[in-house]
Amino acid sequence: MRNLLFALLLLPLMASCVKDTAQVTWDSLLDEMISVEESARYPLVPYHCLQVSSYDRSSVSSDSPGWFANNDGYGIVRTDTVDGRIERVMFDEEGPGTITRIWITTVDKRGTWRFYFDGESTPGWIVPAYDLMQFGIPELGRGLLQPHTSYTPDGKGGNTLFLPIPFARSCKITFEDEPGITPTPKYYHINYRKYPEGTSVETFSAASVVRIGEKISKVDDFLLHPKTRSGLQIDKKRQVLQPGDSLWIDLPPGENAVYEISFQLEKADSTVYAQLMRNLIFKADFDGLPTVWVPLSDYSGGGMGAPAVDSWFLSADGQGKVVSRWLMPYKTVGRLLLQNISTQSADVSMEVGTVPLSWGERSLYFHASWRQQTGLPVYERPDDDANCREWNFATLTGRGIYKGDVLTLYNHSRAWYGEGDEKIWVDEDSFPSHFGTGTEDYYNSSWAPVVIFQTPFGGAPRADQASSHGYNTFFRTRNLDGIPFSSLLRFDIELLSWVSGTVDYATTVYWYGDAAAKAVGTSKVEEATKELLPIPADLSKYRRENSIEFEDKVPVAASPSIRFDKQSMLGFVDAQWSGGTQLLCIGGKPGDFVEFEFDRLENRSYKIAVYATKAADYGMTSFFVNGKDTQVCLDGYDTKVTLCGPVVLGSFTPVDGKIALKAVISGTNPQAVGEGYLLGLDCIILD
Repeated sequence: MRNLLFALLLLPLMASCVKDTAQVTWDSLLDEMISVEESARYPLVPYHCLQVSSYDRSSVSSDSPGWFANNDGYGIVRTDTVDGRIERVMFDEEGPGTITRIWITTVDKRGTWRFYFDGESTPGWIVPAYDLMQFGIPELGRGLLQPHTSYTPDGKGGNTLFLPIPFARSCKITFEDEPGITPTPKYYHINYRKYPEGTSVETFSAASVVRIGEKISKVDDFLLHPKTRSGLQIDKKRQVLQPGDSLWIDLPPGENAVYEISFQLEKADSTVYAQLMRNLIFKADFDGLPTVWVPLSDYSGGGMGAPAVDSWFLSADGQGKVVSRWLMPYKTVGRLLLQNISTQSADVSMEVGTVPLSWGERSLYFHASWRQQTGLPVYERPDDDANCREWNFATLTGRGIYKGDVLTLYNHSRAWYGEGDEKIWVDEDSFPSHFGTGTEDYYNSSWAPVVIFQTPFGGAPRADQASSHGYNTFFRTRNLDGIPFSSLLRFDIELLSWVSGTVDYATTVYWYGDAAAKAVGTSKVEEATKELLPIPADLSKYRRENSIEFEDKVPVAASPSIRFDKQSMLGFVDAQWSGGTQLLCIGGKPGDFVEFEFDRLENRSYKIAVYATKAADYGMTSFFVNGKDTQVCLDGYDTKVTLCGPVVLGSFTPVDGKIALKAVISGTNPQAVGEGYLLGLDCIILD
């Protein structure tokens, strides 16, 4: 009831949109976040949408070495010393602006964020860790602040904040590592609006947080539970489409807008569902301009296979129902159409809700464009510029606003495909306005591979395998971080991976544009009718006989300096790891240890064997069982990443039904590189 009441109270606001004023306040920004009308207009207060990130600063120019450099966790503006503190400056912007998105991740969160506003030497806001979940505003829920699926409070993982942070004259953001610890990579994106000089902006402050806390909570809830607008004129049609047939609805004449479209594929056989959803093409024409041509599966945000989607602009149940809440305004006439380009019949319906809406000078047409290319080569060496490639995700011309995209793909290799950074060029850019740190980072996740997740602003609706082999879909819509362009927007993405191979990419881009705006290089029927590939076998299902996986065990004790990571090993082709994963122990030095306990054992002798990883930066490890030195020392060095085992430790009898195994880092091979003390444990067998 509370959500419904709030929705009804907001409808007059959403219908009238943001007040025509050149002042930017925290209230106006929060209002804009839930105004679909304002999302379809060129900005009232003009701004450039920009991004700073931790991308590798070796990337200087596309025609010089280092353009694909991938050491993305250390890029900063500079280092400042403030009252004896060493603060890494991550953002330093002069003039009026608003931060619209902060994405971060790391492996060690210890330290302090500081936000300095309008030239003040004292921070206006402090976060006590590299963790936005500790941002300090209790009204923030999962609509505006989202932990990544890899997030852990005390270790690896990150989060994304969408709460707008406005500033009148300047903003500087720094991070100080906890004194005495070894700095670790700090990955970040900060998206922001840069306004013209003289723009009146209300600066973020602790006092404003108190004043507007209730509104933050309501907007957060509204983003999680989008409502159907009241007063819609509903038009609906249902038809069994034979191959080549179309169903269409002509929209009410005059100045109107489509607020909601509900598509339904009825009673589709599961064996043909995915292909049929790909072969139903959604088209839209407004005022005689064709602006939409996208397979329904891809338009839904789910991509190949048409899985379930749950977001602010789009929803789908994964069984044939798709609901679109993109606003589609027009001046005189419009038509929405579904065409069946498959070889099957399709029982489909389309329901459209429209409302009169005035067309003004800032009004723009809704566009959705689609592009697919198969057999794209991905490469694992970012330092080899000659063999690295970029793929054009989208190119848009004219005047408009970029509002989001879908990347749906088939990964032919058996390991992560998405090391590539996004590079978005806007208008006269001499360097990308947006230079990212990895594909999953762009889509508000971190630490590949990725699992399925949903948020108001997109997610990963499909991730079939832990290795990322086979089908995957990422989805992102932009709210306050939409990108205006006056003549050109070009979105390229690097084709970098963990192992060389090929991918089939298809992208859907959502955007608004004027009557002259166009998408360049889009795909049509020839690509859309290509048959979807079979789902491949999942290599991560392999288990060594009678194995106990270290990555599934929680150590009973470990040295404080050691950090743990469940690392996928499917990309390494010189061995086969049980479960496709290992437990990686990071940060250790000689004498450091990790200990495991295995219980509920019979009172008999067990032959113990361990499988462990060898690589160029791995150390030497000694093993102890029930406190006894086994006299087995494993040299983990090898020129390639491979698996060592079985490493037989001997036969032992449980004590009180338990066997304790301690692995102690005892040294390193003189030929080792990097840390030289890494330890990777695959599995143990108690025979």
